[in-house]
Amino acid sequence: MTRSGWLFHPILILIFSILALGTSLFLYIYWYIEASTGLKSLVKRFNIDAGQVLESQTWVVILVLSILVGIIFMGIFIIFVYNVKTLQLYRLQHNFINSFTHELKTPVTALKLYLETFAKHELSREDQLKYIQYMLYDTGRLSDDINRILNLAQIESKSYGGELETHHLENAINRFLKNNSRYFQHCRISVSNPAGNAYLYLINPSLFNMLLMNILTNAVKYNNSKLPEIEISFEEKGKKLYISFKDNGIGIDKTEKKKIFKKFYQVGSSDDMSARGSGLGLYLVEHIARIHKGRIMMDSPGLGKGSTFTLILPLKYSL
Repeated sequence: MTRSGWLFHPILILIFSILALGTSLFLYIYWYIEASTGLKSLVKRFNIDAGQVLESQTWVVILVLSILVGIIFMGIFIIFVYNVKTLQLYRLQHNFINSFTHELKTPVTALKLYLETFAKHELSREDQLKYIQYMLYDTGRLSDDINRILNLAQIESKSYGGELETHHLENAINRFLKNNSRYFQHCRISVSNPAGNAYLYLINPSLFNMLLMNILTNAVKYNNSKLPEIEISFEEKGKKLYISFKDNGIGIDKTEKKKIFKKFYQVGSSDDMSARGSGLGLYLVEHIARIHKGRIMMDSPGLGKGSTFTLILPLKYSL
């Protein structure tokens, strides 16, 4: 950052503002006390009634003034925090636009290349099928990205369709895995329910499937293992039901754990294209958990040691 940039940094502006206001308050109190002392001397010298000249008590005025200055300090601080958060959101949106543009451009470029190959060359049926599979994969990526944006708009506006329905959660997860097996062909996913209880719960099926899709595809995407593994388990703790999704992926640094559910947030710098994805998946997961009267937590021992996402639902909410 340049020297002129540092001079206009919000933190420095806040510090200078507080110092200026504090100095003004100190000087005002100092001058007020000096003036009051001078008035008292005049009153004493000319035998004037002190009640007529010094109607306001010095310390009452100082107290009122201090309260007003405190309110001003509070206002400055609130404005400062708001501006910092706005700046952070702008940076996250900038990061999102860069990454999402990259996510959209890559499959579009690939599709164009495949179509040009079809137009210019005579291909065997085997090669045609191979390129068609590539194109289907890229159109699937485009569709997923578009759906994330549409889902975000619906969830934030609370206009998502479908009513809450009673479902057996373990069966709902197994059904999801069966219907979407094409996304998880090269990984191992296990579901365990040691207590053997039937957890009947009110869910919105489309939103719950979206939650599962985002958690599981993240576990596969951010994984450098030869065989990605995901363990889904049910556990009761007190009056809560814990549904854990434990993977053997790349893990995450402790400093990032509280940030990953923020809108547009991606692990890594804005210039790092290894921060794959749109930064919306886990933000959607958190909101879907809230819609179902629950919350989502994430834990990781560290980089290279996998991650565990835990959906926590109230047992009293189950039927």
